[in-house]
Amino acid sequence: MTASAPAPIAAQVGVLEFPCAFPIKVMGRTEPGFAQAILAIVQAHAPDFDGAALEMRSSSAGRYLSLTATVNATSREQLDALYRALVAHPMVVMVL
Repeated sequence: MTASAPAPIAAQVGVLEFPCAFPIKVMGRTEPGFAQAILAIVQAHAPDFDGAALEMRSSSAGRYLSLTATVNATSREQLDALYRALVAHPMVVMVL
């Protein structure tokens, strides 16, 4: 039995009205370049995202880093593409 890929973000939420502010949380191990890599992906799919607005929180032991980017979502397709790009990155452990 194989594990199926998680459903894209837009499939996990109810009806959205676009444009809207949509928070995306990305978790990964604390390692050099993680925040920069995630910021680059987010800005590739949401060019108007201000990197200074990226929220960062470390786990209590400091092994993991949680990043929250609230993007100005313009379509389901944009959110799905962003989600797929984030999930595919090797430094990412989880995307919510």
